[in-house]
Amino acid sequence: MNELCRILIKGGVLSPSELKQITDLVTECGLDYIHFGSRQDILFPKTPQLEVVDPKFPQFDVEELSKKQYQNIMSSYASADVFSSVSWLTGTTYLNVLGQFRYKPTLEINITDPQQRLVPLFTGNLNFIASKQMDYWYLHLDLPDYESKDYYPALIHTWDIATIAQAIEENFEDFDDLEGLFQFISRSVDTNNRTIAESLSIPFYPFPYYEGMNRMGMNNYWLGLYWRNNKYDIAFLKAMCDLCLESKVGKICLTPWKSFIIKGIPRADKLKWEKFLGSWGINVRHSSLELNWHLPVNDTEALELKKFLVRNFDQNDISTYGLTFAINSAYSKKFTSIVIERNPKPQIAKDFDIRPTYNVQFGNHFDPNSLHYKTYVQDVDKIELPGILMELSRLYFEQLNENTERQETLNIQKSPAPKPISNVHQCEHCLTIYDPRYGDPFNNIPVSTPFENLPLSYVCPTCEAPLSSFQPKTMIDSIPISS
Repeated sequence: MNELCRILIKGGVLSPSELKQITDLVTECGLDYIHFGSRQDILFPKTPQLEVVDPKFPQFDVEELSKKQYQNIMSSYASADVFSSVSWLTGTTYLNVLGQFRYKPTLEINITDPQQRLVPLFTGNLNFIASKQMDYWYLHLDLPDYESKDYYPALIHTWDIATIAQAIEENFEDFDDLEGLFQFISRSVDTNNRTIAESLSIPFYPFPYYEGMNRMGMNNYWLGLYWRNNKYDIAFLKAMCDLCLESKVGKICLTPWKSFIIKGIPRADKLKWEKFLGSWGINVRHSSLELNWHLPVNDTEALELKKFLVRNFDQNDISTYGLTFAINSAYSKKFTSIVIERNPKPQIAKDFDIRPTYNVQFGNHFDPNSLHYKTYVQDVDKIELPGILMELSRLYFEQLNENTERQETLNIQKSPAPKPISNVHQCEHCLTIYDPRYGDPFNNIPVSTPFENLPLSYVCPTCEAPLSSFQPKTMIDSIPISS
């Protein structure tokens, strides 16, 4: 990690022209690939040429990762118009908020929608989370060297986010607790705050399938791309940027999962994009077992461990639908359902080659946005991990409906448990459900059409996989639980 440099990408959003300029910078450094970072930034190995090349690209903030001064702002812009969202929160709103930041933060800032699962809510020092009230946000604070974490005592208006963030950044070190900081900010900063009428509610949604070509409304598509090794080929990226410009695609969105999303591909250009991906040999049908992992950048050991675990899941036909996994060091922030934590090598054995050991933790109710993690096992060998993760997977599905009810019926009398619904089918690629009760309006399939009566030409309305890709599933309250 000490040999990596990074480029800050505000909110994980950049234009095709900007990405192409970055590829030019990296090429002049003598490299043929880049990495994507956990905070939606771009990383690449440091080379001797950088000192000569960097001044040619003053529009980018390039710094060594080991000497970083500033933090990249994270946002869930990538999920806007693609996944579930708060009704008033659009891509334009994110861009307006990001445009307010005319300073480079030294605190980690997250700007997110609580109804999406692609970008974590609470991994920043300042976590702005959209409320149900139009243009107002909760602010959860987790400041360096503060003993407590808490919410700002008022909702913050969209146009005040950067102002509040900068005021906190400039003054938080002068206070010993959050209450004193809150009082100072409310007296010294003129904002359009609003009283908090209800606590933040974070509904349960399973982790989304974010790869491949998928419909976006009636006339556009979005494309998610993922590389197993997180080494994105510069030649491919340059050609892709040219195609984006040709298709009038304005933005490219980076995700914390070492992937990126291109939104707004015109329907008329869909075949052109599919031919382009095919000509470069790009796989856009990775198993969902591959996509729900978060790994450190440029960590060969973590990548090999992931391959070992995914191979075991696949051989045992294990479902991890809705779960996410991370391989972390003991000091990394957590934002997945299950965390495999590598133990540091004991000092007493520093001169010996010993097998690593691991701890396994899981979030409260397996919620990736949980602020509380429980230890499941400690100091276990690599060979034990597949069985342990399979146990946790079964535990997750056993409590899944209970977890959903807890989220949705807080302080409300519980409704009777839903009965299983058996005659549905699920796409094995993107996990889209075909339920005969609703038909498929995108493919002009009427309500109450049995799966067996679908035409052989039927394709998935989301990823356009063929009919043969759908497998029978048993459902409870719209959550698949078994084949």
